[in-house]
Amino acid sequence: MVTRYEEARAALNDPRLSKDVTGMNDLFDRHTAPGVPRRKFDDALAVHMLNTDPPDHTRMRKLVNKVFTARRVELLRPRVEEITAELLDGMSGDVDLLDVFAFPLPITVICELLGIPTDDRDSFREWTNTMLSYSTPEAIQHASSSMAGYLSNLVENKKRDPGEDFFSALVHADESGDRLNDHELVSMAFLLLIAGHETTVNLIGNALLALLRNPEQLQLLKDNPELIAGSAEEFLRYEGPVNTATFRWTTADVELGGVTVPEDEFVLVSLLGANRDPERFPEPDKLDVTRNAGGHLAFGHGIHYCLGAPLARLEFEVAMKGLLARFPDLKLAAEPEELAWRDSNLIRGLITLPIRLT
Repeated sequence: MVTRYEEARAALNDPRLSKDVTGMNDLFDRHTAPGVPRRKFDDALAVHMLNTDPPDHTRMRKLVNKVFTARRVELLRPRVEEITAELLDGMSGDVDLLDVFAFPLPITVICELLGIPTDDRDSFREWTNTMLSYSTPEAIQHASSSMAGYLSNLVENKKRDPGEDFFSALVHADESGDRLNDHELVSMAFLLLIAGHETTVNLIGNALLALLRNPEQLQLLKDNPELIAGSAEEFLRYEGPVNTATFRWTTADVELGGVTVPEDEFVLVSLLGANRDPERFPEPDKLDVTRNAGGHLAFGHGIHYCLGAPLARLEFEVAMKGLLARFPDLKLAAEPEELAWRDSNLIRGLITLPIRLT
């Protein structure tokens, strides 16, 4: 486990720390006692950018970058503002902010990007909650198989009848005759769904809780809404939505922070730990929305830096501006110590966030 900033940044960018899923599974099998079932996603969901090394990763990222551009993300702003306003219009009294706002906003956006019907979105919430928690191996396999089957049908539908959505463009993306195959498309849809809503749900929820526990910072943003967009970086640093980067494994002996990690060992990078390193961020346990928190590792670093970071930042900005403008007197409807966090080594997010809006 890597917790210091400099070592974490180095580990995330070290080509000797592999993300190759085949080698990863072999290593997991060797570390799992005989007869003990392993928590494992359906194989159909495994072949995406986060589970590959160059040159496969380079090829996939190039095809995805072809259609998921900064310009395309910025063009989503009016729709994100529209969805945000609709959700705020439906809120009053005491609410679970995650259930009525922080989850519906990003899942609606990412499902529209993928061309997934509204009626199917609750299924994705159920599947992802199961897959990202300490569920039984059987429950994880069932959820991941259900999602894989759904996404396989989605790929076939987009090949046969493409729409104007981002995923249709990805299905038909071509780079010098190269295209993503069906297995890669299913896996990429899975990655986009998970990364496209989990990050933002928990960024919004964690940020609002942090503000309510630091009322002077909340007042600063209410008085100066122009600070909200930039404050996203401090919230990502202070209480980011991801605990650890996904597993890496050593393809050779690697020295990190004076410790030699032998070949064929797992390495976990604590993003939360690195972002609270006092050597990199003075007074790391203090929330300061005016801090220059650039360089945080909440979205990773190196070739696997989060593709959806611009979308998460856009959704956070629109959501927080809308929420604080519409409900400036909102407050916690429970004691902070009563709040429970999700049982996950990957995701850092609350189970519920009870809020009194007025």
